[in-house]
Amino acid sequence: MTGSTVAIEALPHDAEFRALASLPQVQVDLRYAGPHNLLGRDLYSPHDCAWLHAEAAMALDRASQALAARQPELRLCVLDACRPQRVQEAFWAFVEGTPMQAYFAHPGPGSIHSFGMAVDITLVDASGRELDMGTPFDDTSEHSHPALEARWLAAGVLQPRQVQHRQWLREAMAAAGWQGITTEWWHYDFGDRTEVRQRYRRII
Repeated sequence: MTGSTVAIEALPHDAEFRALASLPQVQVDLRYAGPHNLLGRDLYSPHDCAWLHAEAAMALDRASQALAARQPELRLCVLDACRPQRVQEAFWAFVEGTPMQAYFAHPGPGSIHSFGMAVDITLVDASGRELDMGTPFDDTSEHSHPALEARWLAAGVLQPRQVQHRQWLREAMAAAGWQGITTEWWHYDFGDRTEVRQRYRRII
């Protein structure tokens, strides 16, 4: 299926995709559907981007159950899910040639978000307030890097409770088969990136 695509407008009528609204235990706050993001503008309207591939949606449901078993007062909150290729291209045009480039997938091979197989995610409390993760979502400093948490903890840049919150998120996602990355505490893939790009349709 390499090279196959599906339009974002077609997802409500495509059985391979599932709306985030169908996951009652998961809160949704898509940051690129408003101005509170790295680019400072709404990149999604008029398109509904609160979707995942059905396999990833089922895994996210399992992650929410794993979190409920460990921390029943908390919920997952999705900050980004499917990201159309046209939006990934807009991101790349904005960051190319800047230090931010390292945090974004080149639109050629494509972001795993553009296949509906990745999420950006955080934790919220019973009132829907985000937990303190030490940095905001989309922070492009090394303070966001899970691989460097021990260093920042020892230096006092991150506090134990902030790292604990990140760990709770990691444990819930890992329990459902999601894989984090070394540079962003909020990003998780479902499946091998090479395989996803080869087997799944890209959302355009």
